[in-house]
Amino acid sequence: MENIVAVKSYAFAIRIVKLYKLLLQEKKEFVLSKQMLRSGTAIGALIREAEHAQSKADFLNKMNVALKEANETEYWLILMKDTEYLNEAEFQSIKKDCSEILKLLISIVKSTKTTLKK
Repeated sequence: MENIVAVKSYAFAIRIVKLYKLLLQEKKEFVLSKQMLRSGTAIGALIREAEHAQSKADFLNKMNVALKEANETEYWLILMKDTEYLNEAEFQSIKKDCSEILKLLISIVKSTKTTLKK
């Protein structure tokens, strides 16, 4: 069975890398975009790590960190929109993907916590 959150987070990481390159080349923005690149690509890496977690608790920890990275990425995207590095259309497009990943991760974390309590 395909791991939807892994697939979506990888596709999101590709979009983040492309956006980073665009911000560097066209807007000459180096600081905010670097933070976005780091957190935006970490999401998928953590989800990938969680696939081979040593325990349910280890899995939960990695997914929690992925959730924090997704939340941080959303922050950088909002900040770049509000400082006019991203226009509304660019922002809405990538924000939609980020929100979808956040929802999936929240659901995974909640359901994993429930199974750990049993």
